[in-house]
Amino acid sequence: MRPGRPDGRRRGRDTVPRLALFVVRTLRGEWHAMVVDPVRQLLRRGLSGLVLAFVAAFGVIFFHAVAQHPAGEAVVRAVGGVQADLPLWLALARTPVSLYVPALDLPVWAGITQLFLAFALAELTLGRARTLFISYAATLAGTFTVRVMLAIGPGRWGLGLPPEIGHVLDTGPSAAVVGLFTYLSVVRRAPVVFFLTGGSMVVESIVRPNLAGREHLIAVAAAIVLALVHERAWRRLRLPRRAPAAASAAPPVPRAAVAYPEPMLQCADAAPALHGDRVPGGRAGGGAGKR
Repeated sequence: MRPGRPDGRRRGRDTVPRLALFVVRTLRGEWHAMVVDPVRQLLRRGLSGLVLAFVAAFGVIFFHAVAQHPAGEAVVRAVGGVQADLPLWLALARTPVSLYVPALDLPVWAGITQLFLAFALAELTLGRARTLFISYAATLAGTFTVRVMLAIGPGRWGLGLPPEIGHVLDTGPSAAVVGLFTYLSVVRRAPVVFFLTGGSMVVESIVRPNLAGREHLIAVAAAIVLALVHERAWRRLRLPRRAPAAASAAPPVPRAAVAYPEPMLQCADAAPALHGDRVPGGRAGGGAGKR
């Protein structure tokens, strides 16, 4: 047993450098995926690559300024306030505007910074259309799931909600921000960002079990599903494209040299040589005429 102890110690000593190397490589890859690549896109596209980020930030600032007055707050609630007890068509009509209506119990400037960063990274990495789709899908997922929880009712499997929750406003743009960060972390292979986003939402739902915490968890789950579906669809699209490229890279097989040898094409010229003794200079049958 004594000879085995140094090997165990060596393994323990080798584990720490390997773990440190793995962490360094992970952080470096995540830095390039989440920071370096978007910055390169920004340098190439300029400020036109931040249109959604500027629109979202200025929209939140505008609605926050309007909501500071009582009349303005009523207008903002009527235009972009989404509640679970509203008719479905009205909630769907207000949902696009709700992306720019900040929650009243959250610090608006910190929310604006997160909102701008999320939309900027997503627009530079995913494109404008997919960024809008992910943000809207994450928000709608929370809206519909809350309605299901209200329909279940309180005290059932820990998922139901009491009826008075239907009067509470939704999270506003925070669900879109959480969904975008989660989607980016899955697509770009960024585990640190993923655990910071999803882990913080789990801690929030435990510390403060309210409607916002549940909607954030729903947004995280919806973003994970969308990212996995996109990755699977992208792999299916890429696999058929590689097969013809590999086939075209192979050298062509010379069919004439294998299936049809050259002497078979000269049978008519070679036939007289079978009857003569010699074929001097390639003139078959010349000696037979002199005899």
